[in-house]
Amino acid sequence: MQIPLYQVDAFARRQFGGNPGAVCPLAAWLPDATLQAIASENNLAETAFFVKEDKGAYRLRWFTPAVEVDLCGHATLAAAYVLWEYLRYRGEAVTFASRSGPLTVTRTATRITLDFPVVPARRASPPPTLIEGLGVQPLEVWSGMDFMVVLPSEEDVRTVQPAWEPQAQAGGRGVIVTAPGWGKVDFVSRFFAPAAGINEDPVTGSAHCMLTPYWAQRLGKKSMHARQLSARGGELWVKLKGDRVLISGQAQPYLKGTITLAK
Repeated sequence: MQIPLYQVDAFARRQFGGNPGAVCPLAAWLPDATLQAIASENNLAETAFFVKEDKGAYRLRWFTPAVEVDLCGHATLAAAYVLWEYLRYRGEAVTFASRSGPLTVTRTATRITLDFPVVPARRASPPPTLIEGLGVQPLEVWSGMDFMVVLPSEEDVRTVQPAWEPQAQAGGRGVIVTAPGWGKVDFVSRFFAPAAGINEDPVTGSAHCMLTPYWAQRLGKKSMHARQLSARGGELWVKLKGDRVLISGQAQPYLKGTITLAK
């Protein structure tokens, strides 16, 4: 059995930047164990699988090398890119059914935009393992799908050196660290998810479903420019729109191939 495989650098101005996402269009769903095995073999932060359903809609799922996740930004952007650039999809927008509800993706000549739900968050007392794992004292900690740790400066975010084992024990999907930008961008972040098989994610679109409402309130603006300070780095343009977050970025193609599954 052969399955198409595409790899796209999402939230990247250039190739080898942003977050590489694998995309596998399927004619029908394979067993979950097979999907997980493919994602583990790809060994990227996420592999996206989608199947065309009735009335032209698509159902989308995402797997890290270790688990299936409820929401993923960069691999959604990559999946939409594959539909437009390789699979001759002609619609102005594509809507994916997902565990997190319908996700609509649109594009202009320069950017692709995800319409994602706001992820509710509340102030929280940090678990001791979270502080131990980060090795820094936060200004604030918020809890939602992830823990969001607010630090004083961009340099503090850039220089955090987590200990992975305590981080994995902190609970939640992962840990976002964030701070105001130095002027070129409104805010910066990094994202760690060792419990999901990803020590540091290069660029995390879904984390901005928590980051955007927080910084919109703190900075008094709904449209912002953000940067994720991983080694690869990535840029996002975000906008708070009611209970939705618009997350925009660029995509760069890298690989097109075929997975051959043994019978």
